[in-house]
Amino acid sequence: MSTNFPDAKPKSRLLDSQGQQSLNAYLTNWLQRIRAGDLGILPTVLGLIIITIIFQSLNSNFLAPINIVNLMVQMAGLTVIAYGAVFVLLIGEIDLSVGYVSAVSAASMVILSVPETAGIGFGLPWYIAIAGGLITGLLIGLLHGVIITSFQLPAFVVTLAGFLFWNGVLLIELGNGGTIRLQDDILRSFTRSFLPELWGYIVAGLFIGGYALFQFRKRQVRLKNNLTTSPPTILFLQIAVLAIISLVTVYYANLNRGVPSVAVFVILLFVVLTYVVDGTRYGRYLLAVGGNKEAARRAGISVELIRTSVFVISGLMAAIGGMILSIRLGSVSTSFDAGSLLLNAIAAAVIGGTSLFGGRGKIYSALLGALIISAVDNGMGLLGLSSGVKFIVTGLVLLSAVVLDSFSRRRQQQSGIA
Repeated sequence: MSTNFPDAKPKSRLLDSQGQQSLNAYLTNWLQRIRAGDLGILPTVLGLIIITIIFQSLNSNFLAPINIVNLMVQMAGLTVIAYGAVFVLLIGEIDLSVGYVSAVSAASMVILSVPETAGIGFGLPWYIAIAGGLITGLLIGLLHGVIITSFQLPAFVVTLAGFLFWNGVLLIELGNGGTIRLQDDILRSFTRSFLPELWGYIVAGLFIGGYALFQFRKRQVRLKNNLTTSPPTILFLQIAVLAIISLVTVYYANLNRGVPSVAVFVILLFVVLTYVVDGTRYGRYLLAVGGNKEAARRAGISVELIRTSVFVISGLMAAIGGMILSIRLGSVSTSFDAGSLLLNAIAAAVIGGTSLFGGRGKIYSALLGALIISAVDNGMGLLGLSSGVKFIVTGLVLLSAVVLDSFSRRRQQQSGIA
């Protein structure tokens, strides 16, 4: 296979200089790109700040340490499912089945782990139960991907059929009772365990150090290849901001129960997936297929293999997210709100900055988007607002993100940077 492939986006006309930029040139180009519609994560960050100010002013418990810890646990499952949604959206596709794929995978894990009672359960060790749930999601994603690429069917139709089909499978799995309680103590402890105070800071330090190392290595590679590189001041500023956010978060968590173990797992998964998208040839292929599928095919990229792979990843992430949600709730049941979960996962990816049109997005967009959605849900819960109001507000936030994405894309096309 040829390793030549098109860039995910044409080179910007605003960035004609090569090598390391001066700070002044970097800031000038950054402002030009903002005027041209390339807003990056700026709207997401501003939105998060506004949401925080509003809810904190209405209820002083919003930023209380206990609520911060609760929010970390609350957003974990949604964040992981949104990770998978980013991969699918990067190539301009959509997966409508993730809600019930997550539910079926979680049900498989619970059924494998609970003792055999009244014909339900196998009493297998926790690690086999987890493996069973992961394999379930992976195989479902593979099935969807193969059907889509083999018959050249729209992903929308295939995954919508999957949404309905796996809903039926869930009902059959759960039987007449409709609910199966999780009884394995090791599994139940996953969302109920917290790091000791010192370990919270150690994990934060490792995360900050790993990010710095990755960015310095990426910078050296770009300099070696005479590619445009941001000035060291900007890199140090990015590392400093990440360090402040990480350490303050750990400090706040330690004022209550500590950093949740599930939050560490979500961040670890974030690091791995970010490397896959930003630091591997596979990630470049994803962006190439999302930017221009036919051009990517002509460049020698196995487009159908890439398309299949993103549905496998989406199914796997849905399985992990569903298992986290069922462990947090302590059961899996027919009341599993797969429809809302699906919409929130896609909304999280889009709100965080991933384009619905393909070719543009980052894994951190899922993390930021899930944080916004969970913060809105959490804040409205503290205010005692109804579910109807929550859906309305979340819908308006999503609509705003899509409109902004469309506007930004048109502005970039008109200015010649996309």
